[in-house]
Amino acid sequence: MAKTPKPLAVRMLEQRGIPHELFQFDPSIRSAAEVARATGVAPREVFKTLVVEQDPPKGKPYLVMMPADSELNLKALAAALGVKKVRMASHADAERYTGLQVGGISALALIGKGFASYIDARATELPHILVSAGQRGFDVRIAVPDLLALTGAKPIAGIGSS
Repeated sequence: MAKTPKPLAVRMLEQRGIPHELFQFDPSIRSAAEVARATGVAPREVFKTLVVEQDPPKGKPYLVMMPADSELNLKALAAALGVKKVRMASHADAERYTGLQVGGISALALIGKGFASYIDARATELPHILVSAGQRGFDVRIAVPDLLALTGAKPIAGIGSS
């Protein structure tokens, strides 16, 4: 069986000497809730990366990291960003914008690509979280301060509901 190459985010973390733990699971899994089940990690510690765009689309979309057990409140996000309205990008648009497959979209893999990144502020209450490594079937556990420093993600309170 051919060895799968390391995801881009993992190679970047290794090059920078950032402590992390790699989790591998069935690549057919695309939801963060399923990742939580497959890895045995609590859903509040597994974060999905959502691609959100202004409505109508204007400029580059936003990357928003949310806990697996939470839904994004689009009105609250728009208010926090100071824009009139936002919407979820379609799967096809999310893949086109990021160059990554849905289920593998990762703020870590998109560093330096010009995306504004945001994260549910509840992440700052945790020492580590799991995020996508930029490829379906791979997540990394990383310290929240390291994730924020690398991605420039800004914590926003009140944008998610469980």
